[in-house]
Amino acid sequence: MKASGRIFSALAVITALTLTENVGVNAANSSYTAFPTAAADTITAAHASDSVFNRSLEEVVVYGERNRNKEVIPSQTLSGEQLQGLNSHSVADAIRYFAGVQLKDYGGVGGVKTLDIRSMGTNHMGIFYDGIQLGNAQNGQIDLGRYSLDNIESITLYNGQKSNVFQGAKDFGNAGTVYITTKHPGFAAGKRTNLNVTFRTGSFGLANPSFRIEQKLSDAVSISLNSEYTYANGRYKFTLRKKMPDGSLAWDTTATRRNGQIHALRVEAGIFGKVTDSHWYGKVYYYDSDRGIPGAIVNNVWKNSQKQWDRNFFAQGSWQRRFGKYETRVNAKYARDYMRYLNPDTTLMYLDNKFHQDELYISSANCYTIIPGWEADVSVDYQWNHITASLANFAKPVRHTLLGAIATAWRRGPLKAQGSLLLSHVTDRSQIINGSENLGHRTKSLTRWTPAFFLSWRPGMDRGPSLRAFYKRTFRMPTFNDLYYTDIGNVDLKPEYATQYNVGMNYDLTFSSLWFESLSLSADGYHNRISDKIIAVPKGTGQYRWMMMNIGKVRIWGLDLTAQCELLLPGNVSLNARASYTYQRAMDYSDPADNIGPEGTYKGQIAYIPRHSGSATVQAAWRGLQMNYSFIYVGERYHNSSNIPANHEQPWYTSDIAFSYHFMAGKSRLKASLEINNLFNQQYEVILNYPMPGRNFKVILQWDI
Repeated sequence: MKASGRIFSALAVITALTLTENVGVNAANSSYTAFPTAAADTITAAHASDSVFNRSLEEVVVYGERNRNKEVIPSQTLSGEQLQGLNSHSVADAIRYFAGVQLKDYGGVGGVKTLDIRSMGTNHMGIFYDGIQLGNAQNGQIDLGRYSLDNIESITLYNGQKSNVFQGAKDFGNAGTVYITTKHPGFAAGKRTNLNVTFRTGSFGLANPSFRIEQKLSDAVSISLNSEYTYANGRYKFTLRKKMPDGSLAWDTTATRRNGQIHALRVEAGIFGKVTDSHWYGKVYYYDSDRGIPGAIVNNVWKNSQKQWDRNFFAQGSWQRRFGKYETRVNAKYARDYMRYLNPDTTLMYLDNKFHQDELYISSANCYTIIPGWEADVSVDYQWNHITASLANFAKPVRHTLLGAIATAWRRGPLKAQGSLLLSHVTDRSQIINGSENLGHRTKSLTRWTPAFFLSWRPGMDRGPSLRAFYKRTFRMPTFNDLYYTDIGNVDLKPEYATQYNVGMNYDLTFSSLWFESLSLSADGYHNRISDKIIAVPKGTGQYRWMMMNIGKVRIWGLDLTAQCELLLPGNVSLNARASYTYQRAMDYSDPADNIGPEGTYKGQIAYIPRHSGSATVQAAWRGLQMNYSFIYVGERYHNSSNIPANHEQPWYTSDIAFSYHFMAGKSRLKASLEINNLFNQQYEVILNYPMPGRNFKVILQWDI
């Protein structure tokens, strides 16, 4: 095999989530015959990509900057006890309960989990960790399964952007944003030390100890240390049935999922300071995992031996101060990521590839209150990205990104408005290598302006009905894989654009009755347009040779509905219920000519986007007892934009339930919990050929002093 072919196969698993399906091809099956297992899994995993083809703690207020009276576009938030009460232990699992969210889940404790909101694609989403964005210049994907809820206070989702204009320029550059706020030290009167110890065990051989310690150094400064270790063998029974296009049974397999073990260590340490008119923090984060890759089950082959090692490190900090009407913030971050992929099966192709990513980021945001109710912000960001790999002829690209934003927010009585304009200047530099010869460097630059406008009207101020609307234009740069992936990368790719239109309403009520405390209803209708979408298409005469191209177009119409209520029932029983529903029509408009025959993809629902989906949670508490029930539903969908019966995927739903009891023992708080997930043992797949676990359980013990 030629060097380029070897490199293509080596990169396959790394770029699994970036490749898209080709027109009219069942990529999961057809590709398997042409590539080694790693590449086969890649093309199958492409089904999960953005394919055309195919009551809160005070710390949330301080650091998350939520002020509902200032919000132009309301957010969806899970925080505090409501967040911790879910049968979820990763950020990815919790985000599933937001309206408009599609979570791509490959199964198991260590499986990859990525996020797509309103069908715009993972690369159009911004994930912010304590105010600074998580990044991956290689493929643009953030595996949210790595981030445990042990150290998380709140998760907030904004469609469009955050209502507060006082933010970095990067915050303006996404079609939607998720803000993850970690726990910050808080101390009861007279206390200087807090300690939490947690141990989880259960199905899949799970052993999951963690601890968090907070220390008050002075009235102004405190520190925290949180660490967690996860081990699981990843084994679970599954049933997988596949039918031929004519309806006959291809295979019916009941087996045990193997090669899904994981060893993972996470450590976070932070220092926090707060004085008059100023607060700051510094944080270091380290994640180290060793996991098997069970792979896709294709042609009834369900034994795989690939492995992956990840080491992720970042250090970041923020300083913010107010000077009268002027407020400034500086954010900075350095990140270094390492990944090694191993395929030891020499009957296919032995692969042992290593990748290093480096990122440097600095941001300055400056906000001035012109008059009460009118604010203006100017922000400037700089980011540097670099990637190297143990591969022959690797381009070793470097990217410099300079962002500048101006924004304003205006509030007058019931009317609120917000506008922003973002300038993005990106320069890429990469090596040009032919065989062993370095032919120099290639440099390309581009500049883009993208606007956004938001408007809301609430005559009752903090309660009653409100109306809202927004327009936003964004783009995302091609990833390093899109541009420089050996043999299929295309250095001439243009950015991929997203245009959003949204209208909605909200109705908030508070009650003085004995039972009802509050009720919130929300509805949003939206239309999104994706153009110049980057997709992989066959090239030349070889069916299994691909190139990334700007030929994709997607049109999305959708409706998000949410409802939440709080009740205080007789007997001092508190009840919190939350429900969401999403309708989406996400259609492939790439090629009008591709509407001939039953296998055409034009105006087909894009891969893995259900027309109907929803979730519900109920949390009840009485004295020290608590019960949590959660439900997720995903309707029928297709694993290809060719919406034919052979590509149809059945609906699935899961029910999870948990019981917990906490009590005081002296000055210590003890809590014991039992969680049962997938209560009715449904056999299902989120992604084609990746069976999910059946019924499973966790036992959790917590000690707080």
